[in-house]
Amino acid sequence: MRPSVPLLLAASLLTLISTGSWAASAAKAAKPGKPRTSAEIISQSTDREWRALNPDNTLLMELPQGQVLIELAPRFAPRHAANIRTLTRSGFYDGLAIVRVQDNFVTQWGDPNADDAALAKPLGRAAPKLPAEFAVPLKGLGAALTRLPDVDGWAPVSGFVDGFPVAANTKENKAWLVHCYGMVGAGRSDAVDSSTGAELYAVIGHAPRGLDRNITVVGRVIQGMELLASLPRGGPNMGFYEQPAQRTALLRTRLLADIPAAERPALQVLRTDSKSWQQLLETRRNRGGWFVHSPAHIEICSAAVPTRPGK
Repeated sequence: MRPSVPLLLAASLLTLISTGSWAASAAKAAKPGKPRTSAEIISQSTDREWRALNPDNTLLMELPQGQVLIELAPRFAPRHAANIRTLTRSGFYDGLAIVRVQDNFVTQWGDPNADDAALAKPLGRAAPKLPAEFAVPLKGLGAALTRLPDVDGWAPVSGFVDGFPVAANTKENKAWLVHCYGMVGAGRSDAVDSSTGAELYAVIGHAPRGLDRNITVVGRVIQGMELLASLPRGGPNMGFYEQPAQRTALLRTRLLADIPAAERPALQVLRTDSKSWQQLLETRRNRGGWFVHSPAHIEICSAAVPTRPGK
C-alpha cells in the first residue's frame, strides 16, 4: 500500500531533522525581518516539544547550598547508570563530600577515604568492577541522533540524543557523549575499567574534549550547576582540597523514583528532536541585536538544552 501524502511529508520532515539539514531548510524558508530571541522561541514552543524527566534516571543530590539534579544516560553507559542507581539506593553517597574543585575544569565528589582499604566506605551490592563504557555503536542510535550540520574539530559527526551532546565517527561506527559544560563523568585511575560510579565529577569549565572516549560519561547536570561551579577552588594538587574542613558535604542523594511524586522537583526538558530546538540553535549561529559580527556557526557545546518548570 502506498503511503499517504501526509505520511510522506512527515517522513521528509523527519529526514530533514535527523540529518541536520533542518536548520538550512528553515533558514531558506524564513522571511527577512527581526530574528526571534531565545526567550521568544521557548515561550512559543508547544507542550509536545518538551519531555518530563525519567524518575528512574534522575538523581537529586542535596548540598548545604541547595539541590543538584543529575540526569543519567543509560543509553550510553548502562552498566554505570545501573551501578549509580544501586549506590544511590543504598545510601552510599550520603555523608561523602566534594573533594576537588579545579578551576576551569571539574568539581569532583566521592569518598575521601576511597584509597584507604581500611577506611573506605563499602560499595554494598554495587559492582566493584565495570567495563569501560566510552562509546556505543553509532548505527544503534538510528534516528535518535539529531545531527548538527556545523563542522566539529573533534569528530566527523556531532549532534544530540535525548538532550545529551554526542559526537560520532561513521567509519568506526562509534558514538560517545561529549565533555561539555555540566556533563558528569565517572572518575577512574590508570586502568580503563577502574570506574564504578562511586566517584563522579561535573565539568565546570571550558569543554575538555580531550577526555572524550577516555572516561565513561554517565549523565549531565540539569539544575544546580551554579552550586557546583561557584565552590571555592582547591589547592595546587589538581584542585584537591588539602584540609577536610574545606570539603562540601553531600547531605543526601536519591533517585526521583524513590521520592513521593508530590515532593519531586518538577522539571521539563526541551526535546532536541524538536523544531524549537533547531530554531534555538539557529539563533546561536546567527546572532542579532547587540551583536556586530554573527559567527554563522556553532559547535556541540555552544548551547545548553533549556528546561522549564513542569506542568
